[in-house]
Amino acid sequence: MHAEAKPIGLSSGNTDSQLDPMNWLDRISYPVLIFAALLLGLAPFRPQPHLWEKLNMLMAGSLQRPLDVFDLFLHGAPLILLGWKVLHDLRKQGRANKAG
Repeated sequence: MHAEAKPIGLSSGNTDSQLDPMNWLDRISYPVLIFAALLLGLAPFRPQPHLWEKLNMLMAGSLQRPLDVFDLFLHGAPLILLGWKVLHDLRKQGRANKAG
């Protein structure tokens, strides 16, 4: 009586975007990522943005406290996600051009 459950992403009616393991990144819009990257990348605005401060500490070899490492990841994450999304979209566009 119960239908056999199929794993998500493996049913016969799926499109390429449903099979793509990065489809969660497709659901995040560019304006949201740009806003987050600017806000967290530049915050606090004075005296110096945390991201810039932490990158300088990293280059100087003084990024040692766990809080400083956390700050680097927190303030850099939206910028990394934005770059990842751009690369993902460019790769996806290249595949579409080859197929079409």
